[in-house]
Amino acid sequence: MAARLAKDIGSEIISADSRQVYRGMNLGTGKDLGEYVVDGVHVPYHLIDIMIPDEDFSVFEYQKRFYRCFSELSGRGILPVMVGGTGLYIESVIQGYKMCTVPENMSLRQELSGQDTECLIHRFLNNHPGAHNTTDLLDRSRLIRAIEIAEYTERHPPRVSLPRIEPLIIGIHWDRQIIRWRITERLKLRLSDGMIDEIKNLHDSGLDWKRLSYFGLEYRYISLYLQGELDYSDMFRTLNTKIHQFAKRQETWFRRMERQGMMIHWVPGMDYSAVKKIVDPFVRG
Repeated sequence: MAARLAKDIGSEIISADSRQVYRGMNLGTGKDLGEYVVDGVHVPYHLIDIMIPDEDFSVFEYQKRFYRCFSELSGRGILPVMVGGTGLYIESVIQGYKMCTVPENMSLRQELSGQDTECLIHRFLNNHPGAHNTTDLLDRSRLIRAIEIAEYTERHPPRVSLPRIEPLIIGIHWDRQIIRWRITERLKLRLSDGMIDEIKNLHDSGLDWKRLSYFGLEYRYISLYLQGELDYSDMFRTLNTKIHQFAKRQETWFRRMERQGMMIHWVPGMDYSAVKKIVDPFVRG
C-alpha cells in the first residue's frame, strides 16, 4: 500500500523498522523488497540495509538518520512516505523526541557492573517510569547504557532544533480473525522460503546465538530450534503465538498514540481507494 502510494504521488519511502536496517536479515524481518516494485516501477526506499548485524542501532541513531533523509527529500520537493511497524521510531519523529549524544561515563559503568540485573531494571524504570521501549531490559550492556543515557539527559536536558513535521497518519485495520489468519500464513510462507537457512547462515557467518536472540521473535525461536532446544512443531507453534501477541502490542501502541492526540486515519484491509481519498487533499494542500 505504501509503495503504491509513493509511486502514485512521485514519492520515496523512509522505513521505520528497527530490524530492517540490518543487511542479510530479509525473511526474518519481513523486508518484502519485491513489494517496492509497483507496475514495473522501482520505488526508492531509505533506511533499509544500512547496518551490519553485529552493530547496535538505536532510536537516537534512527531519528538522526531520518531527519537527514527527510531534509534531503524535502529539498528535492518530495513529500516522503514513512512506513513501518516500530512504534517507538515513528513516535520519535512525530513527537520530536529531544535526544542528544551522551558520552561514556566509566565510573558509572563500573558502579553499575557490580549490581544485579533486577537492581539495574529498577534503577532504569525509576528514571523512565513510563518507558515503552523495553528492549533495553533484555540485554545487560544495553540496560547499563540506557541508565547512562537517562541519568545524563536528566542533568543535561537536550537543546536541539528539529525539522517541523506535520504528518498525515494512516493505519490499516483488519478484523481480528483475518489478522490471525494472515500472520499464520505469512509465517508458513517465510519458513518455506528459507527463513531457517537465513538464520543458520547468519550464525555461520559469526553471529552468536545470544546476538541472534536479541533481534526478536523469529531469530530467537528459530535459533532455539537450530540449537536443538525446540523441535520444529514446538518452534512453529510458539513463534506463531508470540507473533500474534506482538501484533496486539503494536495495536496497543497505536491506540496510545491516539490517546496522546495523534490522529490516525484507519482504513479497512487493503482498500487503496480509501487511502487515496485521505491522501489526495493532503498532497494538494
